[in-house]
Amino acid sequence: MTPEVLVPDWRAPPGVRALFSTRTLGDMSGSGKGRESLRAMLPSEPQWLRQVHGAAVARLDRVPQAGAVPQADAAVTRARGVVCAVLVADCMPVLLASEAGDAIGLAHAGWRGLAAGVVEAALEAMAVDPRRVRAWLGPAIGPRAYEVGDEVRAVFLENCTGAQSAFRATRPGHWLLDLYAIARSRLAQAGVVQVSGGTHCTYSDPVRFYSFRRDGARERMAALAWLE
Repeated sequence: MTPEVLVPDWRAPPGVRALFSTRTLGDMSGSGKGRESLRAMLPSEPQWLRQVHGAAVARLDRVPQAGAVPQADAAVTRARGVVCAVLVADCMPVLLASEAGDAIGLAHAGWRGLAAGVVEAALEAMAVDPRRVRAWLGPAIGPRAYEVGDEVRAVFLENCTGAQSAFRATRPGHWLLDLYAIARSRLAQAGVVQVSGGTHCTYSDPVRFYSFRRDGARERMAALAWLE
């Protein structure tokens, strides 16, 4: 591990590689020095997505042609050397990998994506028994910093069993939301029991992470995964 990137703290399946860029490496939201430095660490150009906080999944079967940017909030692949990538600055990156090391998925999961089922959609697209999938929850805004309104809580109470425990009341009509708890719950309901990560807070660590909620930042970090 270097100050420029975090490596997932999990028991990685064979041949699965992943990293998460910090603000030390630079902004990943567009072409520039940050992406140039990142590219030097990877086997191929990352497959960036046009993210819309939805549940669409891009199936990446080969190293993409230049300029091809799918509209999706998750990507899956079984192809060696294809780099899946998502951009985040408070939303949660969720990495999924088969125990056999032959399939990976990567999801951009803010509250809208989680509610829309982006993690479940990525699991389905991987076509792997969820009991044979390992997950890692990357840096996101933490449960002591992420305040949301009644409308967000209502969405999860309606479509996520056990979501009530992920909310803590603050002021009238507002709640602190534990995105990590929601993700763990939804992964468990989908059959995934091997879950790591969920220990970082982008809002509370301005040295390492950009945060949209904290700074109104337009800069983004990147989560990336590939099969060797």
